[in-house]
Amino acid sequence: MDNTFEEYLIKNAKLSPEFTAGLLSNLETKHIKKGDVLLSEGQICEHTFFVEKGLLRMYALNSEGKENIVQFAPEEWLISDRGSVFFNSPSTYTIDAIEDTSYVMITESLIQEISEQSDLFRNYNEKALHNHIRHLQQRITQLLGHSAKERYLDFIQLYPDLTLRIPQWMIASYLGITPESLSRVRKELAKENFKKP
Repeated sequence: MDNTFEEYLIKNAKLSPEFTAGLLSNLETKHIKKGDVLLSEGQICEHTFFVEKGLLRMYALNSEGKENIVQFAPEEWLISDRGSVFFNSPSTYTIDAIEDTSYVMITESLIQEISEQSDLFRNYNEKALHNHIRHLQQRITQLLGHSAKERYLDFIQLYPDLTLRIPQWMIASYLGITPESLSRVRKELAKENFKKP
């Protein structure tokens, strides 16, 4: 069963079904195929995307054309170029589908409208934004100072269900290591787990 944005708000922001039904009545579920692009580098990002079913990723290209993956978004995750949305500036990122994906597009005006009508949602949204900032700061620390093994273990903790859904080269890109390094880390962890009584 798909995870709707309405159900997400009821469960996480503790909003009532009656309240959300009226506000979200115009939201439409959209569908894209694996490989389709939701946002291209250079475009203005005007929405936050909520994943009901499937898997999205956000990445940037470096000067050599190599992909550096910033985020994955499986079911019940939100993904957006916040800088582009807030400052109305061209995005430096691309968002595309790793799997066939169902999603809804959420405007900033809708977020503002819900915030004005619900203290519960405003507090939840503010906490979610701060949590996102905290996560990005942790990502910077990991990329600057953690070993490949530590980064991979952090990835598994953040995305426990994605290791079999994402190609290994994408995981390596997210971790900032080579696929060969990731393979060595996985073999090392497999040996450690095998040795445990």
